[in-house]
Amino acid sequence: MKKISNVFWISVAITLAAVIFGVAAPKSFEEVTGNIQEFITSAFGWYYLILVTIIVIFCTFLIFSPVGAIRLGKPDEKPEYSNVSWFAMLFSAGMGIGLVFWGAAEPLSHYMTPPLAEGATNAAQKEAMRYTFFHWGIHAWGVYALVALALAYFNFRKGEPGLISATLKPVLGKKAMEGKLGILVDVLAVFATVVGVATTLGFGAAQINGGLSFLLGIPNNFFVQFIIIAIVTVLFMMSAWLGLSKGIKYLSNTNMILATALLILMFVAGPTVLILDMFTDSIGGYIQNIVQMSFRIAPLNEEHRSWINGWTIFYWAWWISWSPFVGIFIARVSRGRTIRQFIIGVLLLPALVSFLWFAVFGTSAIEVQKEGIVDLSHFATEEVLFAIFNQSSLSVILSVVAIILVATFFITSADSATFVLGMQTTYGSLTPPNNVKLTWGILQSTVALILLYSGGLQALQNALIAAAFPFSIIMVLMMISLYRSLTKDKKELGLYLKPKHKKKTTTPQEH
Repeated sequence: MKKISNVFWISVAITLAAVIFGVAAPKSFEEVTGNIQEFITSAFGWYYLILVTIIVIFCTFLIFSPVGAIRLGKPDEKPEYSNVSWFAMLFSAGMGIGLVFWGAAEPLSHYMTPPLAEGATNAAQKEAMRYTFFHWGIHAWGVYALVALALAYFNFRKGEPGLISATLKPVLGKKAMEGKLGILVDVLAVFATVVGVATTLGFGAAQINGGLSFLLGIPNNFFVQFIIIAIVTVLFMMSAWLGLSKGIKYLSNTNMILATALLILMFVAGPTVLILDMFTDSIGGYIQNIVQMSFRIAPLNEEHRSWINGWTIFYWAWWISWSPFVGIFIARVSRGRTIRQFIIGVLLLPALVSFLWFAVFGTSAIEVQKEGIVDLSHFATEEVLFAIFNQSSLSVILSVVAIILVATFFITSADSATFVLGMQTTYGSLTPPNNVKLTWGILQSTVALILLYSGGLQALQNALIAAAFPFSIIMVLMMISLYRSLTKDKKELGLYLKPKHKKKTTTPQEH
């Protein structure tokens, strides 16, 4: 454990303090963190909307800018992973389990309680799909792309350690970022990662338990969830021990195969033509309304503002809070790609896959609700997907594939997190020691179990959203830092300079 930095010990202490508070006084913890979250979303909602939109514009600018040709590594370096494996890993870490959890539940929720239209109407259905696309589209991936690009650029091109603090040196200076302020920045990133993954472990266990309960009648309680987390912990620690090129890579590829299989099965079993129609119409509505949705805050309508706070601003804070974990992991597997390839791959492709996913599962959920045979709104979020499957002739097959998929996404997220936490607490090492990764793995699972038992999972999620606010300021500095450094690189490489004309050489006779 000689490689461990001070960031490790400080992060562990803060995490344990939050967990102890959550266990000792779960109601008070939830109330305090809930109040903080409510204050931030109400007072700074405008800030989140503007910031995330600026991030998307910045990322889009880099695609078309000459600096897009800059490679994340040496000029002649080739990508470390194939396009398929790279996409599978970044998608599994960034969105995987969330899509399964919310794929049917979010469009259904927006259909019943839409942002503007009357609930349970055709207009509400179109709004539901459009806003779901908006929440999981390029804005979410833009947040991830910014953090990942800054880390990959400074790490692989500038030779800086793979730490969040290292990306801020052009703005705050080397001395500050290698001192106490740098430690503070990295501790915030580690805390956000630990808390984010712990909540995911808790919610993932609840969904697997919900599926097993729906399918096999297994009790939905803490004991079953304890067994699920214990099994998953052993599996993701085995994968972490194998490393990136074996464990996470193979698991991510498996995830994509299973996700594709589930998507095709649901597409065939569901209202196929309507799914295609809604996919097409919703993309059109998304593109047409993206500017209005990006800045909509409803300052004069309390009901509409409450919806925006609970969904859009919550999501923007959620993506920001997850960006240290997902960004560091995406950066680590993206070496050798150009900035243009990187942004297109991270910003556009996952968003398109997410749109297709929500079109299939969201449309199917709403149509089941419309038929009136079963009221899906009465089911817990983790059970909605299985309730939809229950209406299909492929019910058992769909449910089994979904449970396995949640489990593999579950393992991949936790596995990726142990790698990221290992990097952040060993001075940015690209190959953190196995004992450090295993320590973080056990700690994450323990935190999830304790909070599941005490009922403090929601409070910890509130704490994560609160942590997003200070990290959003770090993201602003990262954007400025990256722009400054790229501008300098651009001048050095002559990417913006016109080709110089050769000077005409003169002979003595011409003088």
